[in-house]
Amino acid sequence: MCGARLVTLTGPGGSGKTRLAEEAAAGHPSAWLAELAPLDRPEAVPGAVVSALGLREIVLRTSELNAPQGDPVAQLVEYCAQRSLLLILDNCEHVIDAAAELAETLLTRCPGLTVLATSREPLGVPGERVRPVEPLPPDPAHRLFAERAAAVRPGFDPAGEAEAVAEICRRLDGLPLAIELAAARLRLLTPRQIADRLDDRFRLLTSGARTVLPRQQTLRAVVDWSWDLLDDAERTVLREVSVFAGGWDLEAAEAVCSGPATDLLGALVDKSLIIATPYDAEGDPGRSDDPGRSDGPGRSGDPARPDSPVRSDSPVPPDDADTPGHGTPRLPPPGMRYRLLETIHEYAAERAAEAPALRAGAERRHAAYFLALAETAEPLLRSAEQLPWIHRLETELDNLRAVLQRAIEARDEDLAVALALALGWFWWLRNYRVEGSEWAERVLALTVPPPAASTTGAASTTGAGTGGGRADLPTGSPFGTGAAGLDADLEAHRADPDTPRFWPRMSLRLLHVFLTVESRPTEVVGNNPDVAYILRVRDLFTRPVPASGRFPGLVWPFTLYFVDEPTEVLGYLDLATANCRRFGGDWEVAITLMFRVHTAVDQQGNLLEVDEDLAELRELSRRVGDRWLRAQVCGAAGEAAMARSRHEEARLEYEEALRLAHEVGAYAEGPFLIARLAEIAYRAGDRDLAEKGLEAAAEAADRYGVTDSRAFVCLMSADMALRDGDVERARTLCDAAGAEAARGTPPPHFAAGLGAVRARITAVESGPAAGLALLVDVLPQALRTRCSEAVVATLVDVAAVLTSRSGDHARAARLLAFATRWRGDLARPMPERSDVEHLVREITTALGEAAYERETAAGRELTMDQAQEELAAAATGS
Repeated sequence: MCGARLVTLTGPGGSGKTRLAEEAAAGHPSAWLAELAPLDRPEAVPGAVVSALGLREIVLRTSELNAPQGDPVAQLVEYCAQRSLLLILDNCEHVIDAAAELAETLLTRCPGLTVLATSREPLGVPGERVRPVEPLPPDPAHRLFAERAAAVRPGFDPAGEAEAVAEICRRLDGLPLAIELAAARLRLLTPRQIADRLDDRFRLLTSGARTVLPRQQTLRAVVDWSWDLLDDAERTVLREVSVFAGGWDLEAAEAVCSGPATDLLGALVDKSLIIATPYDAEGDPGRSDDPGRSDGPGRSGDPARPDSPVRSDSPVPPDDADTPGHGTPRLPPPGMRYRLLETIHEYAAERAAEAPALRAGAERRHAAYFLALAETAEPLLRSAEQLPWIHRLETELDNLRAVLQRAIEARDEDLAVALALALGWFWWLRNYRVEGSEWAERVLALTVPPPAASTTGAASTTGAGTGGGRADLPTGSPFGTGAAGLDADLEAHRADPDTPRFWPRMSLRLLHVFLTVESRPTEVVGNNPDVAYILRVRDLFTRPVPASGRFPGLVWPFTLYFVDEPTEVLGYLDLATANCRRFGGDWEVAITLMFRVHTAVDQQGNLLEVDEDLAELRELSRRVGDRWLRAQVCGAAGEAAMARSRHEEARLEYEEALRLAHEVGAYAEGPFLIARLAEIAYRAGDRDLAEKGLEAAAEAADRYGVTDSRAFVCLMSADMALRDGDVERARTLCDAAGAEAARGTPPPHFAAGLGAVRARITAVESGPAAGLALLVDVLPQALRTRCSEAVVATLVDVAAVLTSRSGDHARAARLLAFATRWRGDLARPMPERSDVEHLVREITTALGEAAYERETAAGRELTMDQAQEELAAAATGS
């Protein structure tokens, strides 16, 4: 008000405009309030202002004014021209033109006059400064509720109902009037009961003060007032935009609205029914609702970004004839994003329900637009252009959820399946895996006829076949829905291989398997009926078919980890790579190569063969530009370097992988990478940095629900505690690592590492023989699962140490020599290298140089079977 003579406070009904105006005028020596709300004719505005200023009495009692009594505008000009006044024009929206004309006249002819107007839209007068009255932020909203609550329920303590109070204020959009109406309900209801009834807010919030205008006594009356001021075209647009969830941009509005939308959208913004805010097309992909901890469709929380990484140096649309032809969705230029307050959204949806044909058309266009958006974005999520597209999908996630929900309710299988498949990689990348799994399961239910519609023949096939039908699955199996229609789909495919729904349905089943096992593996792994179902789905994608060369079909080899057949993964990845070379593109080939490198590094006899794959991977990832892929390539290269004990090379690769993963918002990749960096720090002797890294990795693993990383952190921490002599803590951490591993799907070499640490702890607790007895079982399992030479050799190293402790130094020398030969050119890392050096000195001292050399030579000639016999003998003391 200091910088403008006309200030208009705008905002929706109940936002506190009048109260704010009164507060602003409180310190002015000559302020007058003209209430325009009771007026029903625009021409009555000047007279109402005359009355507000008391000019009628002045004219009747004195001759102070010369203006004729029949000309209120002239009276106002004459009175105000020589005075310094603040005039408040309250509630102008229903007489907006008359109020604007009067304000302009008075401001032009009365230099000492300032006008403060309240309205649901600007007056549109030159020189006007518009100040939107925004909803209350959380803290002031909570205080307002508490103040009003205390008036109706003395002694009310908001702290005891903080969660419910916060929900009430949030769902009422921070609107003061709505909050006051809700607080008035405390005479009858608790805050939680009020919050639980807000879906029917217009029936609930009806207890306004009798002294205020009727339109302010109930929440519905407040919004009815705004609705009544709209013309038919504006009402149509408001009904249509009620199909949006969470917001929309201009392009989406033009696609969904049946007529020209831009000007009408602007009018509704001006009338404070639509909120407009700048759209940040370059936003951080990581700002989204918490992907990892989502509780299911449409529910999520807000994640904090992980701390800085540990570094050693800082280290198909429905056929819709009335769909406007606005083309394919694209990234919007910087502009505005629009939304409805929840109260306005609910009201507009009620009004839309009064026009079913209009609502249905808007919903069809909304579904078509957002399916096209998801299908446009899907390949671009795997390109150098991915960041703004990730942000676009994050921004539109509520709209995408709304389309899925309506498609499921309408049993529109084609729409629901198409959208779920288009979102599959997004769900995976952004760690919406629980939510994606639940959506996929609900969509799969559409592929099975409802029970009342099922024929006897169709129902009889449900549990037939080779296993994995619904009748074979236990109650509560996450795959019961997918299995229910599997036999019928396979039979239909055998009858007609070109049936159009077959491969989309099968791809959705595989996506569901992938997301489910990754997000809740304990419900699946080791459950034989579930395994049979997974294998039946997987076997379809082992064939050279187009679906096997694109996501999600290309992930089929990793079902082996879910069904306890990890030894065959490498051969299946060779087949998957061939399918991707035939049917896929660079990204698809790169994904299978990347998985192949990771697997080869972990398995015996393959480390020397990974360099060719890594070289091709780097070239493919450079061409594709996908930051997630590049992060995976760096991670694979880091694993290869770690296997070769080239820790500085591995550190650089892991740091780049972590940077790229965070850049793309793939935070679920972070915990393992951070833990690997901590391991490198530990092996370099930087214990403090290692401990900080493990703490950061554990915190990130908890935040994003990465079970396997939690297991790794616990195991490494157990090893460190054992080396510190804290056996009790080591045992606790080792048991925790085992429990986490049982809930996840760690690779086979983790079980070997866990077995080694358990054996060492047991040896301290119960003697070397007890530790050796554990290794007797661990070593054959590591061989069966084809663990790498280094992993197997480390187990034998531990056996040698424990054998020496038992006093059998000759056998310890033989086992150590065998382990060194089995390891080949791969150097032992620290601190294991130091352990072995100490062991050599210990054995040499006990045996003498000549005997040590003799036993070492004998050990180099041992076969693996013979080495296992030596281990068994050491365990029994024979």
